[in-house]
Amino acid sequence: MKTLLPEPYKIKMIEPIRLVPAVERKARLKEAGWNTFLLNSRDVYIDLLTDSGTNAMSDMQWAALMVGDEAYAGSRSFERLEAAIRDVYGFKHVVPTHQGRGAEHLLSKSWIKPGQYVAGNMYFTTTRAHIELAGGIFEDVIVDEAHDPRAEAPFKGNVDLGKLERFLDRVGPQKVAYVAIGCPVNMAGGQPVSLENMTATAALCRRRGVRVVMDGARAVENAAMIRAREAAWKGRPVAEILKEMCRQVDAMAVSAKKDAYVNIGGFLATDDDGLCESAQNLCVLFEGLHTYGGLAGRDLEALAVGVREMVQDEWIEHRLAQVAYLGERLDAEGVPVVKPFGGHAVFVDARAFLPHLESDDLPAQALAAWIYEACGVRAMERGVVSAGRDDRGRNRRPSLELVRLTLPRRVYTQTHLDYVAREIGALHRRRAELPGLRFVKEPKHLRFFQARFEPVPARVGAA
Repeated sequence: MKTLLPEPYKIKMIEPIRLVPAVERKARLKEAGWNTFLLNSRDVYIDLLTDSGTNAMSDMQWAALMVGDEAYAGSRSFERLEAAIRDVYGFKHVVPTHQGRGAEHLLSKSWIKPGQYVAGNMYFTTTRAHIELAGGIFEDVIVDEAHDPRAEAPFKGNVDLGKLERFLDRVGPQKVAYVAIGCPVNMAGGQPVSLENMTATAALCRRRGVRVVMDGARAVENAAMIRAREAAWKGRPVAEILKEMCRQVDAMAVSAKKDAYVNIGGFLATDDDGLCESAQNLCVLFEGLHTYGGLAGRDLEALAVGVREMVQDEWIEHRLAQVAYLGERLDAEGVPVVKPFGGHAVFVDARAFLPHLESDDLPAQALAAWIYEACGVRAMERGVVSAGRDDRGRNRRPSLELVRLTLPRRVYTQTHLDYVAREIGALHRRRAELPGLRFVKEPKHLRFFQARFEPVPARVGAA
């Protein structure tokens, strides 16, 4: 196991955390309906639910808050954000939004007509929800290796060019709103896309007259994995790789609450004048004026600083090293994890962890609950519950049933990660006694946020 280098920062502020007693954790879990999203943060010891808005800002970001221009229109803070995005990503236009799903909404409303398709390298929950709310139909064109948690392929997020070509032949390019490339692919375990594959996908789409969009929430992490794994870009600056990725696409929707360290914010970026005009107009309806998009001037300032900080190689290299360290520790404990490790989280294979549970027992949702009960660590389900139901009301059954242990940026230390690995390893050793869950309350949209569950009684004859 590699030694984790010290954090490239020192701590200037702390937030106390407390491990509540086991009996209290059990009670809190029941009150939350065995859904980790419904736990109160005060009852969580180490919070690995998400890296969205949970990151620690730098001293320069905190300082930037104080110079926020809170003018309703034409804020100087927007000018600084616009300049940062042009410099770092290379896009001409930027429309701020309150967070990433705001940008997804503007994009979907602007470019999807009812009955059109959006092809992508595996779905993401909010992305597919916005596609379907706009009347679109999602088509998965990811490589087959993405569905195998043990496959060691370096770029399991790649678009399968053969699948994409056959799909375009079948439906016709005019029926495709755009091709969406997630970089990296969250639902596959944070697996990256190679720049070679992005370039080939973009070339194919240009030949067929189809636009290409990137989900850029964690594009810097994808760029860092390209730097580490793709021979042609080995050791090149992350900033250079990121800009080359952006050259391949017509637009990018970004949740800035990930790469850019901020606690709130997102944006849509593009060189397309028509998309910019449409998004600005819709922004006024759903977010705020197109120069602030639902954000305060101080938030725009912190985001502008974060966009420049996020491409500093030492920051992103340490982040990937932290994720790999946790993954290696879990692997050493015998916990089944998705390999290779991604850039933002370690994904536990819930089916392999709980082989005695059937799909209808919601093994990933159950495992996330039992991890919290065992050690106070909050994780997130990424499986049947997240996948939702199809248009016939049937549960979608994704090939992967995962629990995501997501590392907020610049928040936890090696000691925290050692605790997580040790305690989940101990839980794994008594896995046979862990029951499944079933729904008792199921919202219509994005049910994993608000659903409630209860334990499933042991099946007769079960081991």
